Amino acid sequence: MSAPDGSPVGAERSIGQLFASATTELSALVHDEIALAKAQLKQDVKRGATSGGAFSAAGVLLLFSLPMLNFALAYGIRTWSGWNLAVCFLLSFAANVLVAAVLSLVGVVFAKKAKKSQGPQKVAASMKETAGVLQNAKPHPRPERPALEDRMPEAIEAVARSSS
Repeated sequence: MSAPDGSPVGAERSIGQLFASATTELSALVHDEIALAKAQLKQDVKRGATSGGAFSAAGVLLLFSLPMLNFALAYGIRTWSGWNLAVCFLLSFAANVLVAAVLSLVGVVFAKKAKKSQGPQKVAASMKETAGVLQNAKPHPRPERPALEDRMPEAIEAVARSSS
């Protein structure tokens, strides 16, 4: 098993290695936060596009199908029931309005979901929280060490041998 920088776990690492490891991990965290924000924004745009598509489909259906559907449906109702032709045309128009209303409701549902989603705001709050934690982090207290001149020469040689 090894640390993120490739050194074995439990081995003494230099301050430079620790700093490089922390910088790498912080950079990865920031990149992951940005990727999350992009994914959530993409999902919100997809919902908005679905909502717009449903509204467009409702409008196109109502606009272009009314003449043909009204005639076909009105004559079909008259053939089936024998009612007055004007009543049959009103019933066919009501059926078209009902279909357009259902499609509009689908559009409203998706529009509310897209508006309610707070994906990028959640990621921004998470990034601020992470930055706040990192700013308030205090280094681990280290025991007092005597100055280099006060140490014994054998200990200095041992450290020099172990670090090389």
